[in-house]
Amino acid sequence: MKTPTLFTPLSIRGVSLRNRIAMSPMCQYCASDGVADDWHLVHLGSRAVGGAGLVMVEATAVSPAGRISPGCLGLWNDAQIEPLSRIAQFIRDQGSIPAIQLSHSGRKGSCHPSWAGGAPLTSEQGAWPILSASDVRFRAGDPMPQPATEAELERCLEDFAAAAQRATLAGFDVVEIHAAHGYLLHQFLSPFSNKRTDGYGGSFENRTRFLGQVVTRVREVIPDDAPLFVRLSATDWIPGAWSLEDSTRLAGDLKLHGVDLIDVSSGGIAANAEIPLERGYQVPFSRHIRDNADILTAAVGLITDVDQAEDVVASGDADLVFLGRAFLRDPYWPLRAQATLMHEVYVPAPYRSAFATSR
Repeated sequence: MKTPTLFTPLSIRGVSLRNRIAMSPMCQYCASDGVADDWHLVHLGSRAVGGAGLVMVEATAVSPAGRISPGCLGLWNDAQIEPLSRIAQFIRDQGSIPAIQLSHSGRKGSCHPSWAGGAPLTSEQGAWPILSASDVRFRAGDPMPQPATEAELERCLEDFAAAAQRATLAGFDVVEIHAAHGYLLHQFLSPFSNKRTDGYGGSFENRTRFLGQVVTRVREVIPDDAPLFVRLSATDWIPGAWSLEDSTRLAGDLKLHGVDLIDVSSGGIAANAEIPLERGYQVPFSRHIRDNADILTAAVGLITDVDQAEDVVASGDADLVFLGRAFLRDPYWPLRAQATLMHEVYVPAPYRSAFATSR
């Protein structure tokens, strides 16, 4: 019986994933001073036990000002390394690949967690100043972001590089740079939020410069055999803003700078964008970038069914599928998929007695 594509290994640089199923980074907003706790260990570790080929830690801030909320994970100081190291090692011990997403929230920071409404923090609640490409609010009533100076951009580059070094020390095999969903790097990419007139605004080359610099700094400090991913919003879903063709062009440029895979999402730059949410709605973007930029891609977004996920990778729409809410609902989704597609299931040793008999 031919092995389903979903359960074939995927090798990227010096890393080999046991299958094509990855857990998408999903913010939990329950860290203290950026430090991971037992919730993160169980949350992430259970998906590795459940058979994921790769487990991606949620958006992890490269500086205190880069947090979305006070509960965000961080890698801006050495005290944050050890708790994440414990998580990375547990993931690896289960046969999965530990990965981490590095992020700066930009104008979408200094907020309450989404599950607490997501409103901006007040000064009494510990609000901090927010940066962006330009002085353009995300939505009416939000605090006005300050356009980042070149000195602040250089500091941010140093923060990304330092966080990537700490991620390597913590034992993560894959680093992803978050340049999607309306956060700082996306704010520079999109003409909707970037109104600058200096070397970081205006033309495509200028608007993509900051991300290119981040990629270069991060690639320099992580091991040569460590894969580097970038998450992009393939489109802003707004006419005249960031487009699929922009993403495809950028993906080709990023490949030349050492990026190995584009994690293809969409939206997030505008609060009022109309996004046609439907089953697998972002998969065609992954296919387009994969075919036209000649780079590995991951598809994400309302991929929930086993046969659907198999079709995405078997048809060449993507090399990897990232599951989000489906993994929140079922930590053992990959085991169920294996049983469905292969009529057999890998079982962690401590659980095998439950499968040894029909009792």
